[in-house]
Amino acid sequence: MKWTLVAAVWLSLSASAAWAEEAAPLLCKDAVTEAEMIECAHNEFEIEDKKLNAQWAETKKAVSEWDAAIEDEGSRGAVKALLKSQRAWIDYRDGHCDADGFSVYGGTMRPSVIELCLADLTRKRTAELKDLIDGIQ
Repeated sequence: MKWTLVAAVWLSLSASAAWAEEAAPLLCKDAVTEAEMIECAHNEFEIEDKKLNAQWAETKKAVSEWDAAIEDEGSRGAVKALLKSQRAWIDYRDGHCDADGFSVYGGTMRPSVIELCLADLTRKRTAELKDLIDGIQ
């Protein structure tokens, strides 16, 4: 019984140590394998996408205020134009990055190239949305 308990504790500690190794955060500057590079590129895109979503909310609010300031309801359309531009931009971003991925078609770099492209264009769009309202306020 004593040996069974010792073995169970040892297995538990071994499993915990292995899990801790797996759960260690990936330092992208140290990424070596293609899987790590893809994960890092995807993480970069997710970070930029969160920034975009935050800026989108701020920009949409400001643009809504522009519409509200226009007395003639028939002349309002800032929010509609913003939504139209964002939908077109998403379509452009996705198509452009897919095309960019074909530059390395068949290679293991393709997912990283696409994710980094998505991150780059998303970063630029965030700046555009910020500039849109910063120039007016």
